[in-house]
Amino acid sequence: MAAPRRAARLLDDESIGLEARVHDADHAALKLWLRLLATSTQVETEIRKRLRERYGISLPRFDYLAQLYRHEGGLRMNLLSRYLMVTGGSVTGLTDELAKEGLVEREDDPDDRRSVRVRLTAAGRKAFERMAREHEGWVVEMFGALDAGQKKTLHDLLGRLRVQLAAPAAPNHKETR
Repeated sequence: MAAPRRAARLLDDESIGLEARVHDADHAALKLWLRLLATSTQVETEIRKRLRERYGISLPRFDYLAQLYRHEGGLRMNLLSRYLMVTGGSVTGLTDELAKEGLVEREDDPDDRRSVRVRLTAAGRKAFERMAREHEGWVVEMFGALDAGQKKTLHDLLGRLRVQLAAPAAPNHKETR
């Protein structure tokens, strides 16, 4: 019983950021949005910290390697840029750095001579696999307070929200608190 009371005290603590600024009278959707934002930021901050401390790597570099890991044949630079939602210049800079470290390599795209593909080297694949295993463990640990059913419910609800947000705009309906 001590853990739920401790968690409730932590949620009331103003040190948790924006979420602490909501009031009971605020709309439920606003409270939910702030809770999602605060939680996402908290998880991301911890992942960034652990990646930096353990591997000396930034989250953008980790995400870059993850995209290439999912595409064994490599990716065109412009597609990699779209997947990462960053500029082509950012991808070029990351590629230059990671190529110097021997983690990625550029090669001419066999389907388009004007394009370059980037792919993981064997060393890059091995390094990413090691980081990814530990990264997964961190995420599992962070979500450890939720049982399997709660994780599934939360996943399903967030999926429904994403589908709604991706749908064409519908007339504004007022929701009650």
